[in-house]
Amino acid sequence: MTDRIDLDVPATRWLKEKALKEGTVLQSFAFDEVHQHLYVLQVRRGGIGAGNLCLNKLDHDGKLLGSMNLQGFGHGVSMGVHNAADGKVWIWTEADAKGGYGQGVTRFQFKNGATRTGEDVKIRKPIPGSTNNQPSVCMASKRIAVRYRVKGKPRYRIWDLDAFVAREYDHPVADIAQPAAHPDKTIPFQGYALHHGHIYQLAGTAYDAETNPPAEHGNAYLSSVDITTGELVQRLRTEAGRSLTYREPEGVAVRRKGGTRLYLGLASGAAGERRFSLYYKPKQ
Repeated sequence: MTDRIDLDVPATRWLKEKALKEGTVLQSFAFDEVHQHLYVLQVRRGGIGAGNLCLNKLDHDGKLLGSMNLQGFGHGVSMGVHNAADGKVWIWTEADAKGGYGQGVTRFQFKNGATRTGEDVKIRKPIPGSTNNQPSVCMASKRIAVRYRVKGKPRYRIWDLDAFVAREYDHPVADIAQPAAHPDKTIPFQGYALHHGHIYQLAGTAYDAETNPPAEHGNAYLSSVDITTGELVQRLRTEAGRSLTYREPEGVAVRRKGGTRLYLGLASGAAGERRFSLYYKPKQ
């Protein structure tokens, strides 16, 4: 049986238009399946150029339980949650922002109301000479992926999670180029998630009367990539949440409890008062 999640199944709404600490769009999200928490990253108001992020902690009803600020970390393109054997919960994000994007990765534990800077965490740069490092954690396979750029071109490198934590970077599980995530290169990349032998990608723009009319239900695309071959296995446009106002695709994650599901995030609402919704596609 393949571990791949088929993207060609209907999406079901899980959370609808929930609020985060800041009034900005969500950027990425990940699940703590042990404690049934949802973590969501967003850029702080006015913090996009500096890479200032807000990390939100919510329950699975979308209730905000707390938040913390990450100053100079990056854009929040992706993130991961690592449930360690000792019971600790580690949050993985990009770090060391340059031009608004993290040039390395780091891990830390959530603390409500806290503010962290690069000086408060240990920043890792596992791929010398790379830029724009963005992590994703798969607890099912106990692996970690980092999306990065070399000479401007995006790639994925994947390691055993324990080896990565021990800073043993010389023997990755895989290293592949990122294939096209959608048919139009002008459609922006909006996040990815590692799950077993595949990477799931999201791309798209917010509704716009001229370039992305709501009547056509948007240009949000989901795709999957085989980490062994680097092959783009599947790609399709999704109309999940098509009635949302603004509707910008942002973030993708996998949850296993209750059946494996691929979740995608959608921002909605007026500027300064954005909300987020999550939809999922079940593995069949």
